[in-house]
Amino acid sequence: MSLQGLAERIEAYHALPAESLGDEARAAFDALLVALERGEARAAEPTPDGWRVNGWVKKGILLGFRLGRVVEMGASGPLGFLDKDTFPPRRMSLADGVRVVPGGTAVRAGTYLAPGVVVMPPAYVNVGAHVEDGSMIDSHALVGSCAQVGRRVHVSAGAMLGGVLEPVGALPVIVEDEALIGGNCGVYEGTIVGRRAVLGSGVILTGAVTVYDVPRKTTYRRTADGPLRIPEGAVVVPGSRRMADSFAERHGLALATPVIVKYRDEKTDASAALEDALR
Repeated sequence: MSLQGLAERIEAYHALPAESLGDEARAAFDALLVALERGEARAAEPTPDGWRVNGWVKKGILLGFRLGRVVEMGASGPLGFLDKDTFPPRRMSLADGVRVVPGGTAVRAGTYLAPGVVVMPPAYVNVGAHVEDGSMIDSHALVGSCAQVGRRVHVSAGAMLGGVLEPVGALPVIVEDEALIGGNCGVYEGTIVGRRAVLGSGVILTGAVTVYDVPRKTTYRRTADGPLRIPEGAVVVPGSRRMADSFAERHGLALATPVIVKYRDEKTDASAALEDALR
């Protein structure tokens, strides 16, 4: 079946009430999981005009939750799991070229991990996530549902890339090629981290924050027309700004805010750029 044909079937089944769904709907959903794991289908993909959301993929994942029933998975007893039978752990083999190091990592069915990806324990990669070649998902990191991770990206220990399924037209979190997401960072609500950008440890990016760009003397935030986007090569560290309210001023209160302190050049690796920025 072509991808277009699969998309049309998913759209049709998604519109039906649960009681009308049968074996054909399950077959379409299973075909979607295979297409996602092969990298043929994506929840969002780059185009010459920017990132495009493929809403039918999210509809297909939501269809899987409607079709599934809770079953016992894995070993019996305290090492077992209870989850929808439509979303088992992903099965991988040596032919996939992926390293999943022992120690409690979970990779859900319907994820794409390209050859050369390394997943350190314990990490979690959710359905619809797409991780390109050479990237590392470090310990205690999360790649949320439908998040898109580019080539040679390092998602450091404890970092969180938020997931999104609804609304189906919402852009997922996107981390472009060669970016570094520092330890304990959080990237949520459709934020785009541009190519070769560096997030210092503890940076939190959401749809509500304003990012202050000191070198370029400007700010970035999500608007009605587009997501928050961190520019290519930006080096972002946690910062703060004073609150103007008289009560806040009297008590010396400030709000945490991300600050771009410099930009990488093509000769500067991520760790050197961050170290130089923090001096």
